[in-house]
Amino acid sequence: MKKYLNFINGEWMESSSGRFIPVTNPANGDVLGEVTQSTKEDVDRAVQAAKTAQKSWRLVPAPERAEILYKVAHLLKERKEELSQILTSEMGKVIAEARGEVQEAIDMAYYMAGEGRRLFGDTVPSELRNKFAMSIRVPIGIAGLITPWNFPIAIASWKSLPALVAGNAVIWKPASETPAIAQEFVRIYEEAGLPKGLINLVNGSGSIVGNAMVDHLDIDLISFTGSNEVGKQINERAGVMLKRTSLEMGGKNAVTVLEDANLDLAVDGILWGAFGTSGQRCTATSRVIVHESVKEELERKLMERIGELKLGNGLDESVKVGPVINRSSLERINEYVKIGVNEGAKLLTGGNIVTENNLDKGNFYAPTIFTDVKADMRIAKEEIFGPVVSIIPVKSLEEAIEVNNSVEFGLSSAIFTADVNRAFQAMRDLDTGIVYVNAGTTGAEIHLPFGGTKGTGNGHRDSGVASLDVYTEWKSIYVDYSGKLQRAQIDNY
Repeated sequence: MKKYLNFINGEWMESSSGRFIPVTNPANGDVLGEVTQSTKEDVDRAVQAAKTAQKSWRLVPAPERAEILYKVAHLLKERKEELSQILTSEMGKVIAEARGEVQEAIDMAYYMAGEGRRLFGDTVPSELRNKFAMSIRVPIGIAGLITPWNFPIAIASWKSLPALVAGNAVIWKPASETPAIAQEFVRIYEEAGLPKGLINLVNGSGSIVGNAMVDHLDIDLISFTGSNEVGKQINERAGVMLKRTSLEMGGKNAVTVLEDANLDLAVDGILWGAFGTSGQRCTATSRVIVHESVKEELERKLMERIGELKLGNGLDESVKVGPVINRSSLERINEYVKIGVNEGAKLLTGGNIVTENNLDKGNFYAPTIFTDVKADMRIAKEEIFGPVVSIIPVKSLEEAIEVNNSVEFGLSSAIFTADVNRAFQAMRDLDTGIVYVNAGTTGAEIHLPFGGTKGTGNGHRDSGVASLDVYTEWKSIYVDYSGKLQRAQIDNY
């Protein structure tokens, strides 16, 4: 039986608890191995190792730290296919998407390595004579990273790479469903020559390991991607200690299709956004807000195309939709479909757990489309996190924007239109952290900030230069070489 272990202070080890839980392939129920379940004491050991390592790491010049990240990027690129196969086996997404996710980690590694020479501050003119003024970035200390199963290496790269290049040490709790890809990512850090203690992998539950990380006085920040409910709890607990938190939580993302849209292009965007990763993306297309004049034609085109989506094991190159992560997710999705039917929405297609074609051992849900959905229905407001999309008819762009903004989340939105004026109006008025024009709600690139408004997050961003703000403090420095005491705001007037 394959065992997935912790990595603490440069050593692979079991948890002190001695407990393991099975890791299964969601496509067929096969047991892939078992992952150690850690305790608070394991977290304490990891933090002690991180504290010791970070004292030296922060003094290493950032360009030198970046050289290790370049090696990480090279190793990720070299092992892309192997990593993609592992990712699909334990998470379920189709192999093409897995390759895309690993590529995202590769891109992020190269990008953040480049930031080793670009950890810019500012030099500014002082208001006093013979005085120099500047600001610099300094590491915050120890970063606690809590990552989800749906993008197990991409999101880990968004968080760990900027944390490390900025001079921090890392404690990482991956999802229990995806320990294999986490282990391989850490092995790459190890092989790249990252000094021991700078990345520590602690497997286990959120209730034990996650809480121990949030409550630990020596962990200086928590970067979390996951549910809105858990994110709020983390923020409350960490806030008592004035601990920094970076939260990326849910989404209820909408594609708006106006009457002048290229409907074939819109269908491409909707199908990819709604059913890619089986809808298990925080940026998944969960709503389609369509102008009533083209609603029926859009539905016809969607129905023609949805039958082409083959379900199955993601390792099969011909499969377009893989399983959902586990049985409880499957049941939750099915309950939401029942809610939609009871609310009066019309079920166009899907709405069932799939067991035929030898899929009964996996966790497969049929791609599902509701129509005639009202904006205040639960299926139009709550995050389902599965392959379910709701079509909402509107009469105007203004109504579409109002419907888009009516939910508690604000991660991603999209609009299909040929009118540049209305495109710019939407770009201005859609209350989301990400806006796409004539593309679906997914497809973020690593050199731009990733995150959202309202219930989606707390203002911080993953990815891009903005992610460095999470893992650094600003320090302002004044050098007075006048040889006398000068008092700002007093002696200059």
